[in-house]
This record gives sequence, C-alpha cells and structure tokens, in this order.
Amino acid sequence: MDEQDYLAYDGLGLAELVDSGEVRADELLAAARARARAVNPRIGAICTWLDDYADQRVTERLTGPFAGVPFLLKDLHQQLAGQPTSDGSRALAGMKADRTGTVVQRWLDAGLVVFGKTNTPEFGSKGVTEPALFGPTRNPWALDRTPGGSSGGSAAAVAAGIVPVAGASDGGGSIRIPAACTGLVGLKPGRGLVPSGPDESEPLGGLATQGVISRTVRDSAAMLDLLAGTDEMSPYAPALPDRPLAQQLDEAPGPLRIGYTTRCALREQPHPEAVRAVEHAAELLTELGHHVEEVDPPHDDRQLGQDFLTVWFVHQASEIARIKRETGASDDKFEQDTRVMAELGRSFSAVDLEGAQERRKNYVAALARFHADHDLLLTPTLGEPPIRIGSLNMPAPMQWAAEGLLRVKGISLLRRTGIVEQMVQRNLGWVPYTQLANVTGRPAISLPLHRTPDGLPMGVQFVGRLSSEGLLLRLGRQLETAAPWEQHLPRMR
Repeated sequence: MDEQDYLAYDGLGLAELVDSGEVRADELLAAARARARAVNPRIGAICTWLDDYADQRVTERLTGPFAGVPFLLKDLHQQLAGQPTSDGSRALAGMKADRTGTVVQRWLDAGLVVFGKTNTPEFGSKGVTEPALFGPTRNPWALDRTPGGSSGGSAAAVAAGIVPVAGASDGGGSIRIPAACTGLVGLKPGRGLVPSGPDESEPLGGLATQGVISRTVRDSAAMLDLLAGTDEMSPYAPALPDRPLAQQLDEAPGPLRIGYTTRCALREQPHPEAVRAVEHAAELLTELGHHVEEVDPPHDDRQLGQDFLTVWFVHQASEIARIKRETGASDDKFEQDTRVMAELGRSFSAVDLEGAQERRKNYVAALARFHADHDLLLTPTLGEPPIRIGSLNMPAPMQWAAEGLLRVKGISLLRRTGIVEQMVQRNLGWVPYTQLANVTGRPAISLPLHRTPDGLPMGVQFVGRLSSEGLLLRLGRQLETAAPWEQHLPRMR
C-alpha cells in the first residue's frame, strides 16, 4: 500500500480493506511506519516505539471492527503489559507496566495493531505537550505552535497522517483541546461510561476519562462502542446506549435548541477567532434547522477554574509522594512546574479541598438548569488560536524565585506571590471552556468547524446532558456531512 492510499482512509475504512483481503495488516503497519519516519522527526508525536511488539502482533489472527489498523497509545495511563509507560516524567522513564489496562485490552480485542506511544506533558498536567523528558510536540499545521495537551502527541500523529485515530484521555480538556488545535474530532465521554481499570476506579476524582482523537465522527463513534461498559474497578454502572452508536450516526439529530456563548470571566476579551468560530457554527446550525441563541454562561467559570486547579494541585502532590515512595525518585526527576503544583497542593487544607469538591454540585445544578431549556451548550474549544511553543513557560525571574522557595519549603510565601492566580490565568486563560464538562461529568465534543485566515484550526465545543454521547455524535455527523472539514494533510510549515 502506498502512502496516498493509506492516507485516504479512516480507521474503519482501513479495517474494511483488511477484511476484504485487499491489504494485509503488515502492509498497513509498514505504511504507518513509513509515514512516521517521514514526519515524526519534525513534530515529535511518537515518544516510544514498540516495534517488536507490533511485528509479532501482525503475525497473529486479528479480529474485530478495527482488525489490522495501526494504532498509537497515549503515554499516560494506557498501560500495555511489559511495555514502558512514563507518564511524560523522568521519574518514570524506563518503567514497564506489569499488566494491560482495560481500555488498551479492548483496543487489542478490536484488532488494532499498537506500534508506539505518543508524547504527553508530565502527568498530563498542561494544555500543551512539552515535557522535559521527550521535548515538545509540534502542531503539524504550524510547527512553531502547540498541538495542545495533554493528548498532544496523539493529535499531532493523527493530523500528520501517521494513524487515522489514536488513544487519548481527558481530565480537563485533554482530548478536546488537542483536537481543536489540529483540526480533528475529540469526544470526551460522560463520567463512568469508559472504565479505568485495573489500576484506577475514578481517576482524578472522576474528572478524567479515556477516549480517542480521530479524523472522522464514525471512527469516534465506533471507538466509544467498543470502550463503553464497566470493568471490575468501576464504582457504578452507567446507562449504556441501547444500540451501537455507530449505527445511529445517519439518523437526524432532530431540530435542536442550542445556546451559545463566548463570554468567560477568565478571558474578558474573547479572541476574535474564537468568536468567529462560534458564530460560524451558529450560522451553519441555523441553516440545518436548529434553533440557536446567545446565552449567558451558565456557571461561575472563574470559581470553577480555581476549584479545578485546587483538585489538580492536590492530585499532583499525592502523585509525586506516591512515585517517590515507590521508586525512590528525587525532586530533580520532576519538572519545576510539577513541583510547584504539588507544593501548592500540599498548602491547601482539607477544608479547601472539600470546598472545591462540594462546589461541584453548584456547577452540575447550573448546567442542569441550562439543559432544562436547551439541548446543547455551544462554546469555543480554545480561547485563542493554538499558542506558540514555550508560551506557557514560567518567566525566568519567576522560575528562580520558585526554585528558591521550593528548596526552603516556602509554601506560604509561594501562595502570597499570587502564583496560584497567575497559574490559573496562564494555564486556563487560553483554554477556559473545557473544564466544565469534566467537573460536571457531562459528555462534550470538539468539532473542527473553523480555521483562522492563516489556516490554523479552531474547534468548537458542544456540551450535552448526561448520556447524550449519541446526540453529540449524530450532530457531529450532520455537521461533517454539511460542511466537511479539511482532510488534506498539513504542509508542516
């Protein structure tokens, strides 16, 4: 199979070729590797190669809806027994998983051929992908720009044509942000629909979930069909679709009532391209017969951002303590930003954390009130076009001050510097719209409906009610058909 033939198909399309006998799994693997060799040195999407594993895999009898299709795992909580999973951290470099994660096993059962792992920021803690361990991943549409994070490696690999779909996860926007940055489809399933075993029950207190980033809505639907459902670590059994989501895609979503907003307290002046992205989507939706109207933001997004980062910082403190305990890693094995987050996490009291957790009900109630009158909430996915590599780096004077305070455990001084507020603004200011779906546990999807005048992708986000994954996918399919997003490959300028 030559490169152009390989690039012409989505995941299900490649699987159909294998099933019909037109191409073999080893030929697809060779095509994926050839594409990776051509583009990965420029974008840094793949951080770990699993060549021996993949070569053995294609000799086996593969069955399932994606049989023979090349695939990449995210190098964060997507464990494959006997293979490394670093979580983007020097503290875990070279560590190998002792067992295979539930979602990874489901991908294997579906016949996928895993041949590598994709880059991620340390512990998935940023909306960009620039770990010290592997270096930055670059956006194939503009190499000086980020592909987002934390599933930035997966998004870059799909956008550049290495694979048609790749493993991803989302704890605060980490599927939707990279999809929006690279012109792809990114669905975050609702809380608990996709399991996290065998090592996790509800990662990040239920904020995080596993999924994929893809080029087509049908690949995202088929992937959720095979991932959804409990495992032995699931804390409860969510309602499952009554029939496969992929079979529902061509059913009209019906005339929907959609409320849109671009307003955000974390970004008082929305970027003009973020506004244009939503206005363009609203016009298209209206042409398709949906009722679209501008609304006020349904929740206090500034407080939500602070509460989200309180939970995240405490989680970072817990993770670093666990890794130090289990591996003996020293402080210098962790990035400075991660250590700052962890130190801030240790500075919060139990009452602070409980307050952040308790306020979740306020955000759930606010979104429920909105959904009483509207089927979907439409927002930008990004607050601005994909930012430049290095934009979130802490300024050098602040780095020096932070390092000194970390050494003397100057927690109270660190808090008094205003660093928490600065980190909220620095890390969430350009992506302030995605955390709502994680905190409330609702499903959300980013669709690539807009590009800036210079060709940078800008996705828009739809947030639905509980169990609305099918509706989000049907609407995505309707929009994909009405206004097909660009399938050509980036020039990697």
